[in-house]
This record gives sequence, C-alpha cells and structure tokens, in this order.
Amino acid sequence: MVFSLLRHAAVAAIAAAAAFPVPVAAQSSAGAYLAGRQAVYRSDYDAAARYYIRALALDPANPGLMENVVLAQLSLGELKRAYPVALQMEDLGLRSQVAQMVVAANLSADGKYDELLARDPETKGVGPLVDGLLMAWAYMGKGSVGKALEQFDKVATENGLRDFARYHKAMALASVGDYEGAEAIFAADDGAVTTLSRRAALARAEVLSQLDRNDQALAMLADVFGAGPDPSLTAVADRLAAGEKLPFTHVRSVQDGMAEVFFTIGAALNSEAADDYVLVYARTASFLRPDHIDALLLSAELLDELGQYDLAVATYKLVPPGSPDHHAAELGRAEALRRAAKPDAAIEVLEQLARNHPTLPAIHSALGDLQRQQENYAKAVQAYDKALDYTEDGSTGQWFLYYARGISHERQKQWEQAESDFRAALELNPDQPQVLNYLGYSLVEKQIKLDEALDMIQRAVAARPDSGYIVDSLGWVLFRLGRYDEAVGHMERAVELMPVDPVVNDHLGDVYWAVGRAREAEFQWKRALSFVDPEDTDGEADPERIRRKIEIGLDAVLAEEGVAPLKVANDG
Repeated sequence: MVFSLLRHAAVAAIAAAAAFPVPVAAQSSAGAYLAGRQAVYRSDYDAAARYYIRALALDPANPGLMENVVLAQLSLGELKRAYPVALQMEDLGLRSQVAQMVVAANLSADGKYDELLARDPETKGVGPLVDGLLMAWAYMGKGSVGKALEQFDKVATENGLRDFARYHKAMALASVGDYEGAEAIFAADDGAVTTLSRRAALARAEVLSQLDRNDQALAMLADVFGAGPDPSLTAVADRLAAGEKLPFTHVRSVQDGMAEVFFTIGAALNSEAADDYVLVYARTASFLRPDHIDALLLSAELLDELGQYDLAVATYKLVPPGSPDHHAAELGRAEALRRAAKPDAAIEVLEQLARNHPTLPAIHSALGDLQRQQENYAKAVQAYDKALDYTEDGSTGQWFLYYARGISHERQKQWEQAESDFRAALELNPDQPQVLNYLGYSLVEKQIKLDEALDMIQRAVAARPDSGYIVDSLGWVLFRLGRYDEAVGHMERAVELMPVDPVVNDHLGDVYWAVGRAREAEFQWKRALSFVDPEDTDGEADPERIRRKIEIGLDAVLAEEGVAPLKVANDG
C-alpha cells in the first residue's frame, strides 16, 4: 500500500505547528552577504555557510547574518558548529526558530533534560508540536514515565495530531520494554497507527516479535506491504519466519525518540512543503541519531532534488553496506551521480549493485535506463532482459520494461524485436499513451500499417492532448496518409506546444509544402534549422536535408532520394 505519514488534516496541523519563517538577511558586509545569498538561491549550503561566516566576522552583531549562519550549518547537518551562534542569539534575546531548533537538538543530544523542560515555549520554543513531543521524551529521560505518557496524550488532543502522538507514545512504551502497551496502541482502531508509515509497520513487527507473535507479525507485514522484491522487508520476513525474536530497534533510547520527533515531522511535511524546509528536520534527526537510515535517505533525496548532487552522494554513502536499505541508498547514489553528469560513475555503482543483488529487478531496470540514456543500447537490452527475468508476470511496472527494451531494440534497427516488445507492453497496458505513440510513430516512419498507426496515435492524443510529441505524431501520420489538409491543424498545435523543437518545426514545414504554402514551409524549415543541436548526431532532424529542402523544395528532395512524390489521399 502507499503510505502517507498523516492524513491531510494532520499534515496541515503539523505545518502550522512546525512552521518557521525564512530569515531576513542583513544588508551589511555586502560582498560576503551577497555571495552567501546567491549560494542560498542555488541551495549551495556549503558555500552559503562559508560566505555568511565571513560576513558575520565583519559584522558580529548582525542578527540576520547570525540566523543565516545557523540555517546554513543546520542544512549541512552541522548542528554542533551552529550551536555557539544559536546560543549567542538566545543570549541577545533574538527570536529565531532555527536557532531554537539547534539549541533544543544540542540539549537533547547532551541529555540535558532539565534544561529542555525549563525552556519557555513562548520565547524559546521551536513550535508547539516539536516542543510538546520533546517535552514528553525529556520526561522519559528523567525517568518520569507517567508524566511522559500524560504529555503524549496532551499532544494527541491537538487537531489532526492524534495518531502522530500515539505513534510516539507506542515508541516510548516499547523503548522501556512495555511491548503489550505498545501493541495495544498499534492494534487500536483497526491498526490506524500501524499504517501511518513504513517505519510504524516495521516497528510493530518488532513489537509483535518481542511478544512471541511472529506469525501475526508476518501476516501484518503481508497485509500492509503486499508482495514485492524489497530486500529490507524480505530480510525482516525471513527472520520472522525462522522464529527469530527481533530486537526492538526503532527507538532504543530517549535520544532516538527525540530524533524520531524530527524525522516524523519532516517525513509528514515531505511533498507538502519546500525541500529545503523539510531538509532541516531530516538533518536534525540524523544529528541526534546518526544511524537513522530513513533520515539519511530522506536527507539525500532532498539534496538530490535541490541540485546538491555531491552532498547527496556523500549522504547516501553514509548508509553502511550491512544495512538492509543499502541497495536503496546505492540506487539513490547512482541517480545523483547521473544527474551530476557522471554517468560512468553511476553505471559502475549500478553494476556493482547488480552483482550484489542479482535477482532484484529494480537495479537491472535502473541500469538499463542509464545505459539507454547513454545510447549504449545493446547493454541496455541486456539489463532489461535481466529485469524481466526477475519481474513477476503482470506486475505494475512490467509494461515499462518491455517498452524501454523495445526502444533499445528500435534504436539498434532491430525492428522485429522492438515491435514485439511494444506489443507486449500494450498487452499489459493497452491504453498507455507513450507506447501507443512510439509504436504508432515508428510504423508511420516505416510507412507500414498506417491505418493501425493512426488509430494508436489518435488514442494516445485522446489520453495526452497537450503532449507536443504525440500531437506531432498525429499530424505526421495524417501527412503520411496523404491527408494534408487534416494534418495542418495538428502540426500547428504541436508547434504551439513545442515551439523550439527542430523535428516538429521541420514536420510543419513539410505539411505546409504539401498544401501549397511554400513560403511558410521555407520559414518553418529555417526555424527548424536554427533549433538543431550541432552536437546531437543521433537526432531525427537532419540539417543537411533541411537545407536542401530550403534550396530546392520538398518535391525535388524526394525525387533525389528516389521516393514517391507527395500524393493527396484518394487522388486518382
């Protein structure tokens, strides 16, 4: 099943309770400040930290620079380095939620529970949600379990946060060995807390195992996750099936519980808030618990999305090889390397991962995609072959593997194999517009089965009317069928959707020529020529052919090529 950490109402409540403003930058120390601001715009936190620290050294009493230093260090996960500046801000009476987050996290890491509990939430609070849950865990740290449970219950009364607080209460009970109490929370309301997240379900499996109920844990995992080749889930299920009593690992200490506060808030806000906003929660969780694998993965994914590929790669590498989620980290690292324009390094990562996990189709599929993007089509086919070998028939993504392999065959001019794969993809997903368009367009280019091609592309356009590529295909098949007047509108629409695409502009030129609009055809061919990438040697738009059409016209070019002249449909 697809998880959302909290229902939409809860996410809204978390956002309201956890939100903090973007700091207002100071206007002094102009050079370093402006460089720091530009670095923040690029999400280059390392450079931002360096520039803002330099600016702060020149203007040490500037509140905006202090806050920017704290935020940059926090985004890097350097909460110890941010701590002195955050303390200075509090000593000066400056209100800053990012600084207060750094102080609270450092007090949590140092086990200073009395200081945490003594902090005034009105003047030194991170936010009602964080403060309320940290207070409960601080009571756990002092050994006041009763007060802690009361505090969790108090947080649960906040609108939309009931299951969120109950999850933490279950973690707290399990962390002190009260597995019966934890299981009662997990089982209540048809397992509502269990289905909050992947971590919640796995935590419950460990709780049930501690209660010698492995069979129930296995059934619960099957019900929540269904079937699927996930190595970490498989490892847990195998241990349960073997009768092993799983240790409770999700929250082993008070500090782990405090880390879980920041992680679960970040995970709840993920996809609901800006990536840089969610990152500070994930980084704080990792600071409090460096082996929190889910926090590491979330941080790395966010850094990747923010374009900080080197930081993403470094964070993925923190997941140890012995972790059941190491494969997920390596898949992420390969993607970050690809996006950093380091495809050879990405391929090396995936090839090693495939050797370590030879039966995991997602790895072979990712390797096939990367090889295909690098135009290594023969190697892509080999990878897709393995992915299909280990993919269960009828599974959700099976159609895409056939489709991607079909593209790789087609690019190698292996049309028989390509067509077979495209048709296999359509058997699994009959109305998939990408496949319909690719197969239909290929048939058009080969000038075979044109009526079938037209039907496929019309279905694709119905599904994706705003896709320039697909609308272009419809115009082009009508052109190939000699239905030139009908083709004009579709080709003009395709150019509207993709105004700088050389192929689409070239096609519109051909269509204009076919209906006798020679001057407009020449104009479109010139536009197409201006958009051709000279480094794209594999592109469909042939600049030499386009220049020849501008010189002598399409009919003469077709004659030179020994191709039949243009002919209007049904023109006897």
